[in-house]
Parts: sequence; C-alpha cells; structure tokens
Amino acid sequence: MSVAFCCPSYKRPGQVRTVEYVPWLRVYVDGIEADEYRMNNPGVDIVACPDGVQGNVSRVRNYIMREEFAAGHEGVVLLDDDMRNIAYWDGEPRTDRHELPTEYLREWVDHNMRVAHEWGAYMWGVNLMPDPQAYNITCPFTVTRPVLGPFQAFRAGSGCWYDERLYLKEDYDMFIQQMNRHRKVLRLNRYFYQCKQSENIGGCATQRNMRREKEQLELLQRKWGRQIVRNDGHKDRSHRAKKSRVSTIDYNPVIRVPISGV
Repeated sequence: MSVAFCCPSYKRPGQVRTVEYVPWLRVYVDGIEADEYRMNNPGVDIVACPDGVQGNVSRVRNYIMREEFAAGHEGVVLLDDDMRNIAYWDGEPRTDRHELPTEYLREWVDHNMRVAHEWGAYMWGVNLMPDPQAYNITCPFTVTRPVLGPFQAFRAGSGCWYDERLYLKEDYDMFIQQMNRHRKVLRLNRYFYQCKQSENIGGCATQRNMRREKEQLELLQRKWGRQIVRNDGHKDRSHRAKKSRVSTIDYNPVIRVPISGV
C-alpha cells in the first residue's frame, strides 16, 4: 500500500525532531521558511506550501492530505514535528516498554492501514498516553476512543476535512467528524506516541493562550454539543488519586460520542 508520511511545521526550523525517527518524512513548511528548514535539516524532504496556507494548522493539514491523495497515495499519516517515536507495552503487568524500531515503522503502518480497511475505518491511530494503566490488555483495540494530532492516519476517501475555524482543537473535531460519518475510528491501545508538545516554541504555540484555548473549546462545544464535548475542569487526568489532581482549568476536552462499541 502506498502511504505518505507527512508533518506540518511552522517557525521551528531547528526543532523538527520527528525526522530523527522517520527520516523519509515530508515536512510541509511556509515558503518563506523553506530555505532555513533545508539548511537545518539536510537531506530531509522539505515541501514549501503556497502563500496563504501556513499560519493555520487545519488549513495546512487539509492541504497536505489533498496533495498526497491527489498524488495517488492510498493512505496518509500526519505526524507532529515533535514526535520522538512510537512505543508499546509488552508483558504482564505491562512492565516491558519497547520502542517500535524505525526499520519496522513502514511495515507496521501498512499492516494497520489494511486492518483499518477491513474494519471499515477511514482513520486510525494509537493510545494518547504512555501510562501503562491506560492500556487494558483485554481490549487491544477500540473504535470509539479519540485519536489525536501527534499521530493520525487516514485512508483515502474518508470525506472528512479539518475544520479551519478550529486551529487549536482540529484533531478533536476530526475524530468526532469521523465517528459521525463512519461510526468508528480504530485505535491501537497497546501503542502510544512520545512527544514534547508543551516544550517547543513555534507551531501552534505561537497562537496558544488561555483566551484562545477557551474560545476554541467553546466553538467545538457549540458545533457538537456539550454532551459530546465535555470539560472536567482539571488539569491532570492521570490515574493518580483525585485528591492529588490540580484543580486549575484545562481546556482540553473530554470526548464522549453517543455511539456503541468498544
């Protein structure tokens, strides 16, 4: 199966960590930054976006998918530029942590694209957290749980596009779109990504502040309803005791789609 591995990057010419793990990655950047990206990332396939594309991550993601599917690819994997690797748990009680080697990544993606096809899913991905408690060994797959931005994989023909109004919550919205249209998104619970979303400058960090986060969450809630897009008001959603949770506002929503399935 022909699959394109791509990532959008903006104002981070010296911080594209994903190419260390995926050296064949196609990095889509603003045209005025292309030369600086090439200088900082020798040998990497840097694609200059036309004027007016960069500056909105949803618009860039849509541009990437249209370009790659139009080129004949059957699948597109969209990665964040700060993803270090894909890892997975093994053993019981989930004590053995392994990194999926780069040399097996293409084969692994190709296999899971075919699994998604057999299951009737047009989008698939991995667990959101590296916490071993998030992996239920009796439920290696789910079809109603979110798959978010650091790793989102698509098959051609889904009919869903990123909502360009939601430049900070676009990945949540895409998951809900896929569920609404196709009734399932395949998630591999054994696997998870490792990235440093909160530590880098540039990218969406240039647009993030509490006011915009709140506005984007409210827009997502108006679009899909507060029964689907919820906010629990806590910053820490780990599996620690409730008494240790930090009670500050968290504008990352909890998604609950009213669709049956695991």
